Amino acid sequence: MTKVFIDTDIILDVFAKIEPFYIYSAQLFTLADSKKIKIYVSTLSFANINYILTKLKNASEARKILTRLKALVTVLPIDDKTIELALGSDFKDFEDAIQYYSAIGQKIKIIITRNLPDYKMAKIPVMTAEEFIKKE
Repeated sequence: MTKVFIDTDIILDVFAKIEPFYIYSAQLFTLADSKKIKIYVSTLSFANINYILTKLKNASEARKILTRLKALVTVLPIDDKTIELALGSDFKDFEDAIQYYSAIGQKIKIIITRNLPDYKMAKIPVMTAEEFIKKE
């Protein structure tokens, strides 16, 4: 089973139905639901998504959405080493550095994001949801 790390923006594409990204991002979750891929996310994703969804919906609805999300993903920890690596990295976006090193620390070999330029420092494949789906 392919292990993929998905960036927060991919999750938001699905739950906020952001076009034109929604279709391919949603297909990732369909693949996970059918056990064809295993999705990993950062603990940061849950905090960030909760914050954004409570602005779009209410707190109760945001929690329901996060509960559905948790059923489909594995949440990776952020530890001291992850933060140290992120702080010492050349990533411009600190959050992306944390997510990247969370994935690397768990030996995940693919990152899926909408923001490819943010991961130009990555030493593993980084692709959009559309690229991943078309490759599968």
